[in-house]
Amino acid sequence: MRSLLRALGTSVVLVAAPLFVSCSAESHGTEAAVLKFTAIPDQNATELKQRFDTVAAHLTEELGIQVEFVPVADYTASVEAFTNGQVHLAWFGGLTGVRARLAVDGARAIAQGTIDPRYKSYFIANPDSGLEPGGSGPFPMELAGKSFTFGSDSSTSGRLMPEFFIREATKQSPEDFFGSPNRYSGSHDKTWEAVQNGSVDAGALSYTTYDKRLAEGAIDPARCFIVWQTPDYPDYSWNAHPAIDEIFGAGTIDRLQAVLVSIDDPELLSALDRPEGLTTARNEDFAPLVGLAEQLELLR
Repeated sequence: MRSLLRALGTSVVLVAAPLFVSCSAESHGTEAAVLKFTAIPDQNATELKQRFDTVAAHLTEELGIQVEFVPVADYTASVEAFTNGQVHLAWFGGLTGVRARLAVDGARAIAQGTIDPRYKSYFIANPDSGLEPGGSGPFPMELAGKSFTFGSDSSTSGRLMPEFFIREATKQSPEDFFGSPNRYSGSHDKTWEAVQNGSVDAGALSYTTYDKRLAEGAIDPARCFIVWQTPDYPDYSWNAHPAIDEIFGAGTIDRLQAVLVSIDDPELLSALDRPEGLTTARNEDFAPLVGLAEQLELLR
């Protein structure tokens, strides 16, 4: 798998991006003084707002710029808000980040968790499915014909990479392998909830969400267990709109990057859902995902 990702990363040619929508101080009027950011709603929306309001306060203090978190309804809305210049900074999954950067000329991935270059997904199931707990061994072909849900249709760990591994292992599309049209729960939390309550036999989600909810006691491992763990792949990142430097002054994106990667307060890192810390990121780090998304016709 890693050799495939490296090969794709070196051979991908990015498609032409749609026109960049200006986000100048003149076009924003009084709003230009506020640096707005958002995040894909892949977990509980209320929890996200509480966490990221804390991050906004820290960025405001460190940058000397008013920073505000803006929640969005879904993955598509997060990309649209970034593309339209309604937000200047966004926490994206791998696929949503690729889509957003292709849509905005000059957009940059600037930071990511230290875990994000080596991310993975869990395939989970409940005991009524007849499946057994598993690990990182061979893909569980016993999933064939089971009711199965992805997360958001734009999620890297909840759809793109699980679909890729399904196709790689089975030589079939998910629709053919499971015998039904693709299902999408909408988020990682909704995926494990659907599996645990028996709405579906199995699903795929981010490993960090599963591990976190298991540690909190929300997931019952007897009712919702791991049947397979994928190989590693690159995922999440913080992405900066080029209008940041236009509105707040040249070099602001670099300052923002430095502030993010220097965070070492455990409470702030917990709010960022990256207790291990942040590191720098580059657009080139996600080239393998561009190739896979093009292959699966997901760059729409």
